[in-house]
Amino acid sequence: MDVSTTPVAERIARVLAGQRISANAQGQEESASREVDSVWRDYLPDARAVLNTLREPDHAMAAAGDPAVWERMVLAAIKESRPETVVL
Repeated sequence: MDVSTTPVAERIARVLAGQRISANAQGQEESASREVDSVWRDYLPDARAVLNTLREPDHAMAAAGDPAVWERMVLAAIKESRPETVVL
């Protein structure tokens, strides 16, 4: 099984940005990769919302695997996606 080197929150944010920007989806840009590269971080709050929704597997997902493992995996992705806080 392949394992991505890109954090899942970033991948979700890039998909959401591409969906709104690319002419292949709902956007206007025929070549959207540069614009997606420059704005995907703006979609991180939406990506975190998706991850929060995915914490609980549905019945089909639970039947296919271990729901406790799934929850731990999604919680790890949520934790990784949180912005760094700087204490001054």
